[in-house]
Amino acid sequence: MRGKVAIEVWDSWMRLFHWGLVLAVLISFYTTKTSGAPFLFPIEVHAQAGYLILGLLVFRWLWGVLGSVYARFKTFLYPPAKTMAYSKTLIQRKPSAYASHNPLGGWMVVIMLLSLTFQAVSGLFLSDDIFFQAPLYGLFGEGASSQLRTLHQWNSDLLIILIGLHLVGLVVHRLLGEPLLAAMLGGTKRFHQQPTDAHNEPLTASMLRLRALGALLIAAGVVVWLWF
Repeated sequence: MRGKVAIEVWDSWMRLFHWGLVLAVLISFYTTKTSGAPFLFPIEVHAQAGYLILGLLVFRWLWGVLGSVYARFKTFLYPPAKTMAYSKTLIQRKPSAYASHNPLGGWMVVIMLLSLTFQAVSGLFLSDDIFFQAPLYGLFGEGASSQLRTLHQWNSDLLIILIGLHLVGLVVHRLLGEPLLAAMLGGTKRFHQQPTDAHNEPLTASMLRLRALGALLIAAGVVVWLWF
């Protein structure tokens, strides 16, 4: 049964970011956790996927400050006390409905963004000593690059855990009657009553487009600089 309140939560820019990131991360993991076939030079494909990830993350960090109301970090980041209180209601299966990320989910999003950002940035300092050398390799010396390589590998495993928790969260919310996957596809969530964090969009559509264009240009500039 559909809810009575429909709210457009994820704007088109957020949805493009999300699914672009999913694709780039899948390619990145595939080229390192498998043989990389059918790619001729998997390490180069891995690096290019990393450049795209970094560009997408630059856009997301900017959009978290400049973007639509439910995309902003200040909308879905809550103090520890409120996050703990929400966690207790979630265990009791009586959580309040949130249009954007709930208090626990909001912090998980930030942790995942930080981990992805470290992974993409640290990759800029690495080399496989055979076919590929990243743009910033050797900038701080080979010792620093070696340490970053180790952290890059460890963080890769951490990302697998975080992505797994993210998928578990989707299943839990689906069982609680909140189809997050459908919302990320269509952008709209439906509720039986007004959600706890309901907000009015303070920006006009034209202003959002202008801000999105600015963020896209900055992100594209990063990708072009790295790629070429």
